[in-house]
Amino acid sequence: MLEPSIECEGPESGHIVMAERREDLTVLLVDVSDSTRLYESLGDEAAFREVRGCLELFEQAIAANGGRVAKQVGDGLICVFDEPTTAVKAACDMQTGLRDRMAGRPRPIGIRVGMHYGSVLLDGDDVYGDTVKLASRMAQFAASGQIILSGEAVARLAPALQSVTRLLDELAVSGRDDAMAVHEVLWQESGEYTQLPGRFEAMLAQAGIARMKINHGGRESVVVSSLTMGRHAGNDIVLNDRMASRNHARIERRKDKYVLVDLSSNGTFVAMDGGDLIRLRREEMIMYGSGRITFGHAASDADAEIVGFTVD
Repeated sequence: MLEPSIECEGPESGHIVMAERREDLTVLLVDVSDSTRLYESLGDEAAFREVRGCLELFEQAIAANGGRVAKQVGDGLICVFDEPTTAVKAACDMQTGLRDRMAGRPRPIGIRVGMHYGSVLLDGDDVYGDTVKLASRMAQFAASGQIILSGEAVARLAPALQSVTRLLDELAVSGRDDAMAVHEVLWQESGEYTQLPGRFEAMLAQAGIARMKINHGGRESVVVSSLTMGRHAGNDIVLNDRMASRNHARIERRKDKYVLVDLSSNGTFVAMDGGDLIRLRREEMIMYGSGRITFGHAASDADAEIVGFTVD
């Protein structure tokens, strides 16, 4: 059973909040699960670097979905979004991005995500009020790998995303007449970080949220927040093409669009399935439809290395 009540207090005693304004926003908290064990097993320096890398991944997902980080708290982040739909999308991007990052690791990191929609006090970049505290309580309730949100947040989700949530329980809250509904986003089949096959992708598409798929070397992947391509081993897609630069190009998701950014010496070529051929030279373009990306020369060249893409 859940705890019988939540004390919804104001800002900490002794801190005077000079609020610039009050707004209705979605507050999302993401927290690294069992970070104490991580520091004990890896040591302070290695664990700090690992957590910092994860937080940077989360920051990319937040920015790509139109949110912003209000502050870092311990090994977690408090961030805000205009609407729960974009917050849920960011949370799913965090979970899937972390899952991919942790693949094959002997000590994988997990995260807990909680969110609530309501009125907040804004003091510069920071946020205060019961909405923040209730979002924190949602994160505390979440197990590693879960995304938990309040009934207020679910009520404002796009209908397609509402259908991939489930009611877990109801929580009595001090100062509220009605119990607080606690829901989970079904982004995975179980606690093993297995994404729902096809169903979740279809629901996101119905909600009007674009997805970009990449094909390279017979392997298909989905661009979460960003993807880098080049000959350097640190890239997400490592190229062998002699015309490619070490850090050749990257794909970024900016809100509901994907943008290809050329960083190379020889340029990036995009051959659209409709027949258009576009060359970028230290330029960028919004990706649409489907086609092939090549590096330093056109896809018609026999030795060109090809990355296929589809945006839907």
